[in-house]
Amino acid sequence: MFAHETKIISNIRITSDTFLIALRSPEIVSQAWPGQFVMLRVGAGIDPLLRRPFSICGVKDDLFFILYKVVGRGTAMMTGLKENDAMSVIGPLGKGFDLPEKDCRHVFVAGGIGIAPLIFLAQVVKDKDIRFLAGFASASEIITPDRVLDLDINVSIATDDGTQGHSGFVTELMKTETQEKSLKSVFACGPMVMLKKVTDLTNEAGIECQVSLESEMACGIGVCQGCAVRKLPAGKQPSYFHICKDGPVFPGQAIDWGSV
Repeated sequence: MFAHETKIISNIRITSDTFLIALRSPEIVSQAWPGQFVMLRVGAGIDPLLRRPFSICGVKDDLFFILYKVVGRGTAMMTGLKENDAMSVIGPLGKGFDLPEKDCRHVFVAGGIGIAPLIFLAQVVKDKDIRFLAGFASASEIITPDRVLDLDINVSIATDDGTQGHSGFVTELMKTETQEKSLKSVFACGPMVMLKKVTDLTNEAGIECQVSLESEMACGIGVCQGCAVRKLPAGKQPSYFHICKDGPVFPGQAIDWGSV
């Protein structure tokens, strides 16, 4: 883990409200692993006071990339960052994905901005035969790996409003995939309701599942305990994971989805 000032190399718009920022840090790049994240200080001073967590979307040479969506004041401030601006970064943090087994069939399932860590995973795996499924609210929000890191990966798209690809949820595409007996495992990131459905489908099919959980975080190292999620099995005295320290990647079967 490193805590230092990085230099912004670029900050480009991908969709109307989604941006890709490139930061230079040979130190972070040397240790970054798919599924890990960084904590960014988005302002120059103490406003906003708390850092924001962002999944690492990929690396290239001495650069690492962050894909972010404007959802509040902090991310809105980030859109104004320019080349050569400095940004304080802590990372890489957390536990990432275990790599898929070679010569086996795997599916990646992304929901919205949750595509970020899966792009990094695809970059490391370098397997064009992986089935990559991505769901978005509408065609205007679609992000694909080739637009972020120029990865040659075929992506099946689902949109909630039916404006492109499959009309409906991405988990409906996934359900078809789980019916294939050759499927070995599923890797997923997105909204909690999507991850619960992904876990349910893999449980039904007897397939391994790794999920990357999204959560607000104040510290990123397990001190504030603000990102707790209940473990299974749930007992009279339940125990908890801290997403920042124990994850953000977990076996889907380890989470008590009824408490989320």
